[in-house]
Order: sequence, then structure tokens, then C-alpha cells
Amino acid sequence: MTPLKPSPHVPRQDPAGYPEVHPPRAGRDGAGTLVFLHGGNVGNWMWDPQVQSFADHQVLTPHLPGFGARVDEDWEGLDSAADDVAAFIADESANGTVHLVGLSLGAVVGLRVLARHPELVQSALVSGAVVDGVGAAVRAAAALQLRLWDSEWFWRLQASAFGIPEDGRRLYTDHGLSTRADTMRAMLDEVYAGGLPAGLSGYAGPLLAVAGQREPKLVARGFPALHRELPQAQFRLAPGMHHAWSIEDPLLFNSMVRAWAVHGTVHPRLLPAPGTNNS
Repeated sequence: MTPLKPSPHVPRQDPAGYPEVHPPRAGRDGAGTLVFLHGGNVGNWMWDPQVQSFADHQVLTPHLPGFGARVDEDWEGLDSAADDVAAFIADESANGTVHLVGLSLGAVVGLRVLARHPELVQSALVSGAVVDGVGAAVRAAAALQLRLWDSEWFWRLQASAFGIPEDGRRLYTDHGLSTRADTMRAMLDEVYAGGLPAGLSGYAGPLLAVAGQREPKLVARGFPALHRELPQAQFRLAPGMHHAWSIEDPLLFNSMVRAWAVHGTVHPRLLPAPGTNNS
């Protein structure tokens, strides 16, 4: 497993201090601006391996409301989060439109951005998006998680279970303890209800939807509904990967993003998703 490399911009122990705007450091902007939307148990610092890999691009890693540097803010809903991201893109993108990448919560918010602000998105890639709702077992696990929210040992256990590298586990734990339980409860209630946003079919650009081959099947189960709204979408499985595979295998994840955003192609190591037009 490739470890997370520390950012040159911010101490790794500060979950609220990771920058949101990363200018191209290699002297050129190879294929426009990349926007990475983080998951719900983490902050924008989760994208450090991607920021390091895409030094030839402007990269934006916004803090979503209620997370990272914004833990004191109330969760106002997925639509509000999408509008927040759109405003950030409009203010900070050096290229007008962007290549949007989201994982987990970031993937669900990303779909809302496509529905509400399609003019801002040149291409999109979402991984781990729950669009079909979740069952009782997942909800029970989430309820248990919320009861243990203030326990440091719980976050350490989560870090190990998710495959967070050793040098990132302190950061993951500190961020989890800093995030408000009521924020997480409100967000999970909305995400777990499932459903696709109104107006999503109005997005005409390319979309790649991915599920880790070893993450819960409920993610891939939502692919047919997504295909009905966006028939141009491509669907794939990341071989052997779990939910947070941007950290689990950053080399493959980064290669996938580069293939899709820069070349408009699907990385050849990704597997066809059964039951879709790509199978």
C-alpha cells in the first residue's frame, strides 16, 4: 500500500488546515481544473495523494459544509452543499468548467452539482455513490457509529478497518472527533434515503461511475437507475478495492482520473459492471 505523503502546504496533524486551492506546480495546466469532493468521515486532506499526483493542474479540494475547516457549520442538505461547491468553483476555477471527482458523500454531492449546475462541469467521475437507498443493517451500523462518536478508540478502529495508512490515522481520528454527531446524523439520513436529484438528465457531459469490487453491493445496485437518467454514463468496478480506494490504491485511482479527465477514456484495469450497458 502506498502511504499518504504529507502535503508541503500544511502540517498533517491539522484536519482543518488542508488548503482548498492548489495552483499547478509543474508550470502548466495540462487539462483544466480538477475538483475533488471528499467523503463524509474525512476532510479534504484525504485528497493529498491526488494533489501530489496532479501537480500539472489546478486542483480544488473544497471543505464541504460541516467538515474539515467548517465543522462548526450546520448541515443544510445535499442541494445546499452542491450549491456551495458550485459557488466555490465559480470563484476559484481558473478554467471556467471543471473535471469533477467525488467519492462517497462527495460522489452524492457531485451528482447534485451535475443536476443543478451542469454548465460548470466538463466531465465527472463518481465512486461509491449511494443512489438506491440502504437497508436496515446499514442503518443499524450507522446508529451504532453515532453512539460511539466521541470515543477515540472507535475512530482508531475505523482508521484500521478502512485501510488508512499509519501516518494518516492520527489525522483521521482527530477529524472524526472534531465533526459534530448531529452533522453526521443529518447527512446520513439524507444520503441513506437514496434517490437521484431532479434535473440530473439535463447533464449532457461524460460521467464515469465506479464501485469498489469489494465494497457493499448497494453502490453498484444503483447503477441501472443512474443509467436511466444518464444513458451516456460508463459504469465500472475497481478490481479488489473497498470503499475508500483513493487511499487504498492511489496509483490506480490517480491513473483512472487522468485517463478519464485528460484522455476521455476508461482505465483498462477497471472491470465492466454486470447489469449495465458496459458489461
